[in-house]
Amino acid sequence: MPSIAIDGIETVYEVRGDGDPILMFSPGGFNAHRGNWSELGVYRGLDLVDQLSEHHACITFDRRESGDSGGRIERIGWQHYVRQGLGLLDHLGVERAHLMGGCIGCSVVLAAAVSAPERVRSMVLYSPAGGARYRISQHRRFIRHLGYVEEHGLDGVVELARSTEDNFSKDARPGPWVNVIRRDEAFADDYRRIPVDEYFATVLGLVRLQFDRDSVPGVEPEDMLTLGVPGLIVPGDDPSHAPSAAHFLDECLPASTMWDVPVAEQTAANAPTRILEFLAEVG
Repeated sequence: MPSIAIDGIETVYEVRGDGDPILMFSPGGFNAHRGNWSELGVYRGLDLVDQLSEHHACITFDRRESGDSGGRIERIGWQHYVRQGLGLLDHLGVERAHLMGGCIGCSVVLAAAVSAPERVRSMVLYSPAGGARYRISQHRRFIRHLGYVEEHGLDGVVELARSTEDNFSKDARPGPWVNVIRRDEAFADDYRRIPVDEYFATVLGLVRLQFDRDSVPGVEPEDMLTLGVPGLIVPGDDPSHAPSAAHFLDECLPASTMWDVPVAEQTAANAPTRILEFLAEVG
């Protein structure tokens, strides 16, 4: 796969198809790699990239700290992810694109649309992450990681990361940088040397930035209420993708429409078609 350094972090990406570009922010939280569009949860079997790429140039990529992309120890906020996505568009020479997010990728799409609306033709927000249970589960995950750091130190985190295969979503103990620790020896060495108090401050600050509300994290309601970018919202229905999250976005986004179809009825026969219809409508 091709890659490019964006904001000093290596980003692995793929472009499939021709036509108006769609920049796709992958689902999967801190394991948001491009393969999740066909391998993860509700997206398995929807055939989204295959069908969308018949009409559009689908740009998929591994989010920083995920898949084969790199990372950096810092207090990561939503604008870090926005810079990665828009930086990839810059690299590809794309001035404006449709943006599509799955799961927590929806929050990045919203943050990009608020900060750079001139670059966003439309938003597809598929199964947005959010709700009280989602916030609580994310906080618990980081608490478990910091508990492991408290007991075993950052050396222990590195050793654990290299002795297991699960990502942060499946095993919280190695933390959100686990993929980079496994792949990059220099990164792992730098990670070991971080003062623990400094590391705690960074991680706790990250949690406060990213998971600060029981609706949809990432963008203030007041910013969404004045956003004129057209949006298509497709609701989820589980503890991490509460239906209330999709309805909250529908309430706040004046140029949005919601495809209110139960998850069990979202299929490869209708979901890509509905998205293509929306993209054709907005032009």
